[in-house]
Amino acid sequence: MKPNIGMINALIRITFGFSILAWTTAKMVKHPWRDSYIFLAMLGAMKVAEGVTRFCPLTALLEQYQERTAEKEVEPTVINPT
Repeated sequence: MKPNIGMINALIRITFGFSILAWTTAKMVKHPWRDSYIFLAMLGAMKVAEGVTRFCPLTALLEQYQERTAEKEVEPTVINPT
């Protein structure tokens, strides 16, 4: 798993991830019965993990898709010369 995001992008993801995590933790203290805050806390934790590892799964999927479509465009079509 090689890094596919830059250092600045990773620092931004860590910053916003911790901000989302802190906000949802504060909201969950006041309203523990709401499930949406748990989902947002997981989203924030995922962004922190992406920043720490400098690997984004969605970026990797997009890069693979672009490579595969580029390979299909380059392949010449064989026309029967007879």
